Amino acid sequence: MNRFRRLAFTAALVLFGVSSAAAGENKMGEEKRRAEATFAGGCFWCMEPPFEKLNGVTEVVSGYTGGDVENPTYEEVAAGRTAHAEAVRIHYDPEKISYEELLEVFWRNIDPTDPGGQFVDRGRQYRSAIFYHNEEQKKMAEKSKEQLEKSGRFSEPIATEIVPAGPFYRAEEYHQDYYEKSPVRYKFYRWGSGRDQFLDEKWQTED
Repeated sequence: MNRFRRLAFTAALVLFGVSSAAAGENKMGEEKRRAEATFAGGCFWCMEPPFEKLNGVTEVVSGYTGGDVENPTYEEVAAGRTAHAEAVRIHYDPEKISYEELLEVFWRNIDPTDPGGQFVDRGRQYRSAIFYHNEEQKKMAEKSKEQLEKSGRFSEPIATEIVPAGPFYRAEEYHQDYYEKSPVRYKFYRWGSGRDQFLDEKWQTED
């Protein structure tokens, strides 16, 4: 290898090292801007809209988690045969929205005192739960639950579970963004469920 080729080879190595370092930094930056939160609050149709409108949330996926069967179907979950809960997995940018803010939205969209389901949907598959992804989320979830209990807003004990996140199975495609795909049916179901009436009553004193 002559002198010119050696110089060219050395320059290429330096450039490769710089570009690799930059790529690594970009990847770390992207990972830092990505985070997940998983909540169960009864019917997942009703849990998508409140989170999808938030600045910093990039995606909300309806699915099943907390059970003991792989790749469950809606029919199996709805029948209570898998121990899964209907849930939403939220992908968000923690530099734009915090986990504490997501928790606040979660509490304001459920009945946290109901241990047997949510509104017209009954059974463990419709339980309310916070599935934490790390110890920091666990601590924040426990703190927010404690604050809600002490607030006196609810006369009954807070029944929402705080448990580790496990496998999450994406629900069938027709469930994703159901409120947009079938707006009339969604509105009819939501009103008939009593969810909005309950939420209006419990939070109407808020400024």
